[in-house]
Amino acid sequence: MKAASSSRTNLAGSALLALVVLFLYGPLIVLIGNSFNASKYGGRWAGFTTHWYVDLVKDGATLSALGNTLLVATVAGVGATILGSVAAWSIHHFKSPLQRLHLLLTQLPMVVPDMWIGVAMQVFLIQVAWSLSLGTVMIAHVTFCVCYVTALMLGRMQSFDFSVIEAARDLGASWSQVVLRVVLPLLGPSMVAAFILSLLLSIDDFVITFFVSGPGSSTLPNRVFSMAKTSRSFPVINALSTLLIFATLVLTLLGNRLIRPNANPKNVPVSE
Repeated sequence: MKAASSSRTNLAGSALLALVVLFLYGPLIVLIGNSFNASKYGGRWAGFTTHWYVDLVKDGATLSALGNTLLVATVAGVGATILGSVAAWSIHHFKSPLQRLHLLLTQLPMVVPDMWIGVAMQVFLIQVAWSLSLGTVMIAHVTFCVCYVTALMLGRMQSFDFSVIEAARDLGASWSQVVLRVVLPLLGPSMVAAFILSLLLSIDDFVITFFVSGPGSSTLPNRVFSMAKTSRSFPVINALSTLLIFATLVLTLLGNRLIRPNANPKNVPVSE
């Protein structure tokens, strides 16, 4: 009886898991399928085609928005990774009331709705007479990505052995050697993972970008939003979304691989 009951429980659990996976990923599968569907509206299958991908390549406005998105994401990734890593190091290594306030300030953007962050940034930029442009989008993206990088790097700091720094200094290593040959090899994979996370967050953002972008600074999410208003653009959106899904999947797998625990810190050479 116990075996039969356990079997039914496992079957029910598997069925529930399958339904959840279907609910989460079913729409993506339909979207990918429609990107190769000759039918413009996707209501029926009209044959296999790559016509929509050709149309996407010919769409200059969309390619321009993609270029803006990649530029903003790269700047946001580099800026947020550097600032977030330094912030995490300071918060973890230096214990003081100031650092507790620092931690609170870095965590706050994660719980504040994006709409209010976007409105606040827009009001601030207008008050300081800063014209909205691609530069303001970059600043906004760096600002909200920093908090996620800091949280990720703080998790990595929990397993960081600061005694290797003292050992390196005792062995005669200069501070530049400590940074280049001890700190960066240990924290480097996590920093790359944080950079990839920032890329994904920046590429995905629509709300904050909507408030802080100006003429000529449209990013891909904003472009897709404007394209979705006309039904004739749906097939091109499907093709574009398919490419972004696979690119995001590759970046996510790479980030997960890099964020795995690193090798024993004591195996890192510290001196010649």
